[in-house]
Amino acid sequence: MHNAAFAALGLNWQYVALEVEPENLRVAIEDARAKGFAGLNLTVPHKLLAVDMVDELDASAKTWGAVNTIKFVPDAVGKLRAIGFNTDANGLVNSLREDLAVELRGAKVLLLGAGGAGRTAALKLAAESVAELFLVNRTVSKAEEIAGEIKKQFPSVKVVVGYPKTNVDLVLNATSLGLKPEDGSPLDEKQFSLKQARAVYDMIYKPAETKLLAAAKAASCRTANGIGMLVHQGAKAFEIWTGQPAPVAVMRRAVEGSVYGV
Repeated sequence: MHNAAFAALGLNWQYVALEVEPENLRVAIEDARAKGFAGLNLTVPHKLLAVDMVDELDASAKTWGAVNTIKFVPDAVGKLRAIGFNTDANGLVNSLREDLAVELRGAKVLLLGAGGAGRTAALKLAAESVAELFLVNRTVSKAEEIAGEIKKQFPSVKVVVGYPKTNVDLVLNATSLGLKPEDGSPLDEKQFSLKQARAVYDMIYKPAETKLLAAAKAASCRTANGIGMLVHQGAKAFEIWTGQPAPVAVMRRAVEGSVYGV
């Protein structure tokens, strides 16, 4: 996606994937700084850890409490400072509107997952004035912690830890369940039937259709995977690094070519 965008704009840049264990994240960030990287993207499980590993947090990272993008910026004496950003929140909302035509204001949403992606999604959904937000997570205390934050910051949003008893406008998967072929669904259908949902969004984009999305289609829900979110958050990161408008259509074609083989 990014390399296609660099090529389209004639930039002599390269985007590379680096596998980093959580315990080595600080060293990896410092190594990238020392090598003169323009910046970094961070994915699971690094987004929360990085909050305490950068020199400064942009307003987006402060608001959503997670860092998925770092930009290295020279200070007055030429030393590179690491600035942390979060492009996930806006990327998610843009995708929900484009790919599912979901109007979040006044919506009822079931959110699965309370990790870095789940926390960011929960706070962004609350900021978008959803009416009711149901939080489900394997570790209940994490969901309760996020619920407490939302009640303080967005008191008009009704937030509940656990599955809803009524219909919802959207089920959103922010867990990693579905990445591996042997993974089950992140949704406990004994607790909640997909027939109670109008739309289902899975942040996972590879595989393109997870077990959750397949079940949602069978239940006649509108569905979308995380390609749109990936593209929009990536486009914003591209603009942060380069200072140039992102060629979004080019980036989407590159992603779809990788995921769908087209």
